[in-house]
Amino acid sequence: MNKPKIDRPEESQPARALWFDRKKYVTINFMVQRPKDVQVDIQPDKMILCCKNDTDDVIYNELHFYDKVLINDSRERVYDRTINLLLRKGKPDYAWPQLQKDLAKPIWIAVDFDNWRDWEHEENDGKEEYDRYMDMIKEMSDTNKGQIPDMGDLSDSD
Repeated sequence: MNKPKIDRPEESQPARALWFDRKKYVTINFMVQRPKDVQVDIQPDKMILCCKNDTDDVIYNELHFYDKVLINDSRERVYDRTINLLLRKGKPDYAWPQLQKDLAKPIWIAVDFDNWRDWEHEENDGKEEYDRYMDMIKEMSDTNKGQIPDMGDLSDSD
């Protein structure tokens, strides 16, 4: 399945991108208002995005990845305000310290700290959430909720 080659338009601007790292995936969210004519080319070592926004400005982003990705297990999805890329890492359980291979970071790339997790040093996945849940259940059972309701008026013949 050959995708058409995406050439860089003469007049274009990059979309702002927020990214975060997980054990098996890297997620990139490109901030584009009402994207249209979206073209995305994901290759093992790079990706190209080309589209237009709501004011018909041409958007073009080209990014060489820090490490290889599996293109058959990577996806893009277009929303009203973003274009989301979910990239399957070639080496799972290997943290990406940066998104791109080049050390010079373009101004349009930023870390999505709202979704960032330092999963490298987590020994027990979900343990913190489980502990919070168990504390909540214990607190609910320990607090006095009032008297037990009288169920004497319920009949067994229903």
